[in-house]
Amino acid sequence: MNEKDEKRRCHWCNLKNPEYVRYHDSEWGVLHTEESQLYELFVLEMFQAGLSWECVLNKREGFRKAFDHFDINRVVLFDEEKIQCLLQDKGLIRNQSKIRSAIENSKIFKDIQNEFGSFHQYLMTFIHHKIIYETGRTTSELSDRISKDLQRRKMKFVGSTMIYSYLQAIGWINSHEPDCFLYGKNIGSLNMRKGGEQ
Repeated sequence: MNEKDEKRRCHWCNLKNPEYVRYHDSEWGVLHTEESQLYELFVLEMFQAGLSWECVLNKREGFRKAFDHFDINRVVLFDEEKIQCLLQDKGLIRNQSKIRSAIENSKIFKDIQNEFGSFHQYLMTFIHHKIIYETGRTTSELSDRISKDLQRRKMKFVGSTMIYSYLQAIGWINSHEPDCFLYGKNIGSLNMRKGGEQ
């Protein structure tokens, strides 16, 4: 935050990291319904497990390049040779379990798109057109239910905490803190008709 920027933000936002500030101000808590956005953030949230979101965010461009700009139709075809290349890529979080799980999860993500018409529509079966406003939590009954269903489908690194963080990132749970300038703002609507576009 510079001298001309006196906005108050959520306590977790590192004001010394311009990319983090941009993410907080223009992306986190903003409703996402496009499949490409839902997929990218899903993969990135997976890699956050055990790490800080800032760590993942700082490597976002590296992930975009390595994962073919999150083109799910390409990622599901990644083979062992590609996996070995990813494990050598310094632009990524080089965790073998997460990399392999990201590819397998992508296949399941694609299956869900085919089953429901879109991942957006899959999520809507749990959320029912209502943005949730709450702070100070890391899990909820909602994230528990989604997590259990994804685990039933054999996804990995999709515990309730990861899913809750994901729902915050895509704006379905709005968790801007009371003293943040974005607190309580309705940024988007779950009644938007998009979400099935791929």
